[in-house]
Amino acid sequence: MQSARYDVIIVGGAAVGSSTAYHLAAMGFPADRVAVIERDPTYSEAATPRSLGGIRQQFTTRENMLMSRYGMEFVTSIGDHLAVDGDVPDVGWKEQGYLFLASDKGLESLQQNHATQLSIGAQVEILDPAALKAKFPWINPEGLAAGSFGFKGEGWVDPYALLQAFKRKARSLGVKYYEDEVVGVDKSGGRIAGVTLKSGAKLACGTLINTAGTRGHMLAQMAGVDVPVRPRKRIIYVFDCREPPPKAPLTIDTNGVFFRPEGPSFVCGVSPEEGNDPDCLDFEIDYSFWEELVWPTIANRVPAFEAVKLVRAWAGHYDYNILDQNVILGPHPDCPTMLLANGFSGHGLQQSPAAGRALAELVIHGGYRSLDLTRFGYERVLKNDPIVEANVW
Repeated sequence: MQSARYDVIIVGGAAVGSSTAYHLAAMGFPADRVAVIERDPTYSEAATPRSLGGIRQQFTTRENMLMSRYGMEFVTSIGDHLAVDGDVPDVGWKEQGYLFLASDKGLESLQQNHATQLSIGAQVEILDPAALKAKFPWINPEGLAAGSFGFKGEGWVDPYALLQAFKRKARSLGVKYYEDEVVGVDKSGGRIAGVTLKSGAKLACGTLINTAGTRGHMLAQMAGVDVPVRPRKRIIYVFDCREPPPKAPLTIDTNGVFFRPEGPSFVCGVSPEEGNDPDCLDFEIDYSFWEELVWPTIANRVPAFEAVKLVRAWAGHYDYNILDQNVILGPHPDCPTMLLANGFSGHGLQQSPAAGRALAELVIHGGYRSLDLTRFGYERVLKNDPIVEANVW
């Protein structure tokens, strides 16, 4: 039976976990004292490669804006961070923007959000219906009061490529990766002592970092900790269009239906209503969203989408924070040596650089240095004090 001791064990080696491993090593923490445990090294069921890879600053919470801004700055200078032996990874950054559409009902909120976004230097503009039509001739402005367009610093990446770039760099710096699964957590006196793996191996540690994604709540339960995070399924539909609108941004309609280009095709979807969004880890495809809501919406907004061909669909999952759809980040008050990074609710990929940096700072310095993310701590769960983020979809 294998046994070893590490200063830090990271459970979950997808984007957030591998970013944390990289940032620890890059910031001078001894890489050979860090281990990452990943149950599915193919990442076939992980949330990261099944995401859309979006990066945007158009949030309503300052911390979310700044975390995603760091994500954008990170991927646009990726050679400075994740090159290995001079080989710079290509993560497929497409800076085509995000376009949030608003009806009269949502106009005031759009304008308020815009002011906050400008305060952090986001390059976002408000377009009235005439300006929308002028900039995007393919759009039907009927029913719109305005659109908020992030014309710079917003777009999308290849999520699997970014994940692999983080992992490759972390391993090159000396971080150990285990292809195994945690089945038990050893906790003594309110502190994590180590983990037991499915293989039978036992690993001791000083700090356990929970980046286990949709299974993060299960890992927390092994340590006697509850996090209000559950797996929720999201379905992405892929379609072709004979006359595709050129250089379309990722566009979110007033009812939450979104679409964006994906190579020569398009991807689209919508989040279910809360009452129709059960905890779920299966990958079954429900085509009723496409037929009843998604296609009618996009066909109304983009007349060219009235004639499309549905090519395929896939399902992935959010680690969904049922309190407020924002990440729970940092130590649990009853278990200070377990650091949480759970409940990104669809924002994990774009926030993985900032989350990894933040977790590394907590380990190395005992507090945040680059960006104060205290507000995302577990204390708000205890107080039932949710952070209201209006631009979650």
